[in-house]
Amino acid sequence: MKIKLDENLPERLVSELSQLGHDVDTVPREHLAGQTDEQVWRASLSGNRFLITQDLDFSDMRLYTPGTHPGLLLLRIAHPSRDALVERVVALFASEPVDQWQGCLVVVTGHKLRVRRPL
Repeated sequence: MKIKLDENLPERLVSELSQLGHDVDTVPREHLAGQTDEQVWRASLSGNRFLITQDLDFSDMRLYTPGTHPGLLLLRIAHPSRDALVERVVALFASEPVDQWQGCLVVVTGHKLRVRRPL
């Protein structure tokens, strides 16, 4: 899977997800740190990359309708330390059928996973 990590996620996820066979890029590596959500989103779309973020602005299904994009994973962890974020994302990508998340809006908490699929 081609993935883009938002700037609010630990850089360590690049190597962890790459080891699982994913092509991972980051917002900072593309010189998009500090840019608007719209610019980050356009870069994700143009690169056909699944965006992983903690930014609640990406939770609006009217703007990010499943089936209109490569996919979006929104992390909503109660205590999002760097270690907790890495642990949760790596566990998901190691155990869930993430290849089936293309075009979906996925919301993840510490204990739950919701996948909004295209209609």
